[in-house]
Amino acid sequence: MRIVYMGTPEFAEVALRAINEAFPGDIVGVVSRVDTPKNRGHQMTPPPVKKTALELGLPVFQPVNLKAENFEEKLKEWNPDIIVVAAYGRILPKYVLDYPKYGCINIHGSILPRYRGAAPIQRAIMDGETEVGITIIQMAEGIDTGDMFSKASFAITENDNYGEIHDRLATLGGELCVDTMKKIFAGEATAEKQNDSLSNYAAKIEKADRALDFSVTTTEIVNKIRAFSPVPGAEAKLPSGKVKITSAKAIHEAPTGEAGTVATLSAKGAGLLIVNTADGKIAIEKLIPEGKKEMTAGDFIRGRRITDTDRFESIGE
Repeated sequence: MRIVYMGTPEFAEVALRAINEAFPGDIVGVVSRVDTPKNRGHQMTPPPVKKTALELGLPVFQPVNLKAENFEEKLKEWNPDIIVVAAYGRILPKYVLDYPKYGCINIHGSILPRYRGAAPIQRAIMDGETEVGITIIQMAEGIDTGDMFSKASFAITENDNYGEIHDRLATLGGELCVDTMKKIFAGEATAEKQNDSLSNYAAKIEKADRALDFSVTTTEIVNKIRAFSPVPGAEAKLPSGKVKITSAKAIHEAPTGEAGTVATLSAKGAGLLIVNTADGKIAIEKLIPEGKKEMTAGDFIRGRRITDTDRFESIGE
């Protein structure tokens, strides 16, 4: 089979490796987003999928726009039987969807029809879901609306953060995609239509989504911290400056002060930084002060970046 793979971030890198191992020599081309400037020097940096493709000796094409550039010519040159897409980051034009014999299939990071869209993992964590998963779909012109070939899922706890869940889903996505492709090529795959009435949209994460508001429930705050840990970090501000909170635990007991105020402060060892919420408290374990590296609550307190009279406020306030 002639396979074209389209993807950009780490999530898609894992599946590329899995497919290349399962179908050696069958990947005829990889499509990824363009290199982007990173860090203070703004050095142009290739996306993870491009790095992996080059490591595997696979040809890479990086169009800025699938409609405006000569991607159609490249598609004819590669002549794929199937296109596999995972977090590519662009909507595929109809001519791409219709080109391969077996169409285009997508590795989506949710249990569809829930969480269609760009940020299914973060949105699921923010909503307090206790189960996440992968769906392999036949791509259609709508956003994640295609018929479903296969699903797989696993339970998560209130201690699991985005990074941990992301990595497990990426591995699961590669495994499920390979299994599904084998069934498609053998003529054994069947696809189920989605129930649109059960769908919701997982919109792209914006900076405002990461702002912490301590006037909401303990569960909501901890879920938001989990959803953006380890990166890009849920943000709040103190008199000493902005901070990103990367690890916190819920304390389900009555608050002892106004939301956002410090309830308990201790610099001993890893530290004890307990903050009041609308209905309880959270214990902040790790955080990143502006311009610094991640540190424990104890180091943060010893650095005199917080006092027992300070209050955590939303970035928007």
